[in-house]
Amino acid sequence: MPRQSRKIRPSGRRHQPHGQGELRIIGGDWRSRVLRFPDEGGVRPTPARTRETLFNWLQFHLPGSHCLDLFSGSGVLGLEALSRGADRVTFVDHTPALARALRDNLRLLKSDRGDVFCEDVQAFLQQPADRAMDILFMDAPFRQGWLETLVPLMAENGWVAPGSRIYLEYESDRAAPAVPERWHLHRSKTAGQVTYALYQVSEHQAAGRNE
Repeated sequence: MPRQSRKIRPSGRRHQPHGQGELRIIGGDWRSRVLRFPDEGGVRPTPARTRETLFNWLQFHLPGSHCLDLFSGSGVLGLEALSRGADRVTFVDHTPALARALRDNLRLLKSDRGDVFCEDVQAFLQQPADRAMDILFMDAPFRQGWLETLVPLMAENGWVAPGSRIYLEYESDRAAPAVPERWHLHRSKTAGQVTYALYQVSEHQAAGRNE
């Protein structure tokens, strides 16, 4: 099993070790709220510009949705989803300090709509899902083979179903990940050294390559 080291983004200033990171929610009920999280291993939130694009893609699908935020780190993607109307978000991260900070931030926001699991992501996805997720976010550490390991588990263990949307981030210098035939690429964009892509699970197998 690959080690889940925290991802350091390829651009931007790193926080000082053992310091505090900071995130700002950019939309929804908690817009402009600033939250803090421990700087464990150089974790950095998905940048605001990328989040703005992603949540524009998802704007009609968020209200009432159930979401899963894997390698959640600061929790910025799941928190942004809750702010914009998601009914429930499950956060999964193996780092105890980050999981504690996420629980604290949910309490600070007076939200009981988030569930935080301090758990290995691969072990979590190997369990059969209680229900398929409407939206799944995965911003995994780069260059450790996580997409190849985890994408099949999402499909095999009931984490996604027709209509589900899956957001992935990966290195822009690598090929697009292999995904199940029913996953259609809805949107993708590259910003510097990061490519981010949104897939949708369809009822039918793809006839050819995603476009």
